Amino acid sequence: MNPLFPLVILLLVLLSGALVYCILAIAAARQYLSVRSPAPVHTPPISLLRPLHGSDEDTEENLRRCFTQEYSEFEILAGVRQLDDPAAAVFERVCAEFPAGPAARLIVTGAPYNPNAKAHSLERLIANARYDVLVMADSDVRPRPGMLRVLAAEFQDPSVGVVTCPYRAVAGHSIWSRLECIGMNTEFLAGVLVARMVDGMKFALGPVIAARRDVIDRVGGFQQLGEFLAEDFVLGHRAAEQGDRVLLSSCVIEHRIGSQPFGVNMRHRLRWARSTRRSRPAGYWGQVFTNPLPLAFLLCMVDHRAWPLLVLTAAFRALAAWSTASQVLSSSLSAVDWLLLPIQDFLSFCLWTAGFFGDEIWWGGKQYRLQDDGRFELVTPTHAFAEAAQPKANPAVFAPRPHSVRPFGD
Repeated sequence: MNPLFPLVILLLVLLSGALVYCILAIAAARQYLSVRSPAPVHTPPISLLRPLHGSDEDTEENLRRCFTQEYSEFEILAGVRQLDDPAAAVFERVCAEFPAGPAARLIVTGAPYNPNAKAHSLERLIANARYDVLVMADSDVRPRPGMLRVLAAEFQDPSVGVVTCPYRAVAGHSIWSRLECIGMNTEFLAGVLVARMVDGMKFALGPVIAARRDVIDRVGGFQQLGEFLAEDFVLGHRAAEQGDRVLLSSCVIEHRIGSQPFGVNMRHRLRWARSTRRSRPAGYWGQVFTNPLPLAFLLCMVDHRAWPLLVLTAAFRALAAWSTASQVLSSSLSAVDWLLLPIQDFLSFCLWTAGFFGDEIWWGGKQYRLQDDGRFELVTPTHAFAEAAQPKANPAVFAPRPHSVRPFGD
């Protein structure tokens, strides 16, 4: 008996599961595309919240797309930790381009008092928001002109408490950014769609989340959510647990991921893997089926007679990738992208494996330690973070139109 026979059987079982997963991904994409957003009958006023930190080549245009939303009544609140943040000047400049509105305010949030700086910023922004429908968008998001209109229509169902947008990743100039982009538009989105089809939406995606104010209050607010690294997942999960419907929007937005060098990109992706393992432990084990090409390649290395399965696997993987990237996201994969797809799958498989080990991550140039429940803490508190250990009162609110400064919360 071949001593490698048990390994061959194991790989065959895993590969069979991966091929079934490809079929599920194709079916899930078709199911998502079959749902149409209702026509907006009621258009409630909306607060659009944008945490900002630093500035890059996309920041100005991303903000500009917020001001050009085709919606009747909304306000824009941007948050920075301090007024000398480069993003503050960009926000003021964009505001000056739209003197007739919408209403816009810049919130100076102060230093975060918990590890999750984004959650801290959102907590401050929500406290200053005028309206009860809150749309939270990351700084690297470039929304479509009709995003708010689609979200408002989807909130017409009173059972809907949270709406989250799927996103089309747009790569920067580096090869590592392009590989990550391919993974997000094929592998990651497929996982979201399959989870939606099999178990329903019980989580939210970070780049754009819309929620009712009372739903955020009932899940503990961002003061509690800020204890978690994946605050977006926890928000959607808690909302679903308390009976609110979480909806995957029909509005696809752009997520511009920039051009990180190799080391930074790998730390970023490993942080994502380790966070996912703690947010969805069972689902993380299931991710072994999301990269069928490495499994087929390993099988061929153990038994070269399995090469027809490698060809079959490549066809299934290509069809699943086309279903998500081209059909759902309207992002055609170029010839170079198709060539890079196997490399991305092998890299993703390696990062998935590495995600099982270690509990330390890097984020924003600081080192953190993840806990088993998804909370995280700074490994070596810096002076600035130590000073922010307790909430500070009265961060400033700056309104570029009209120009004024007032205390936080007034």
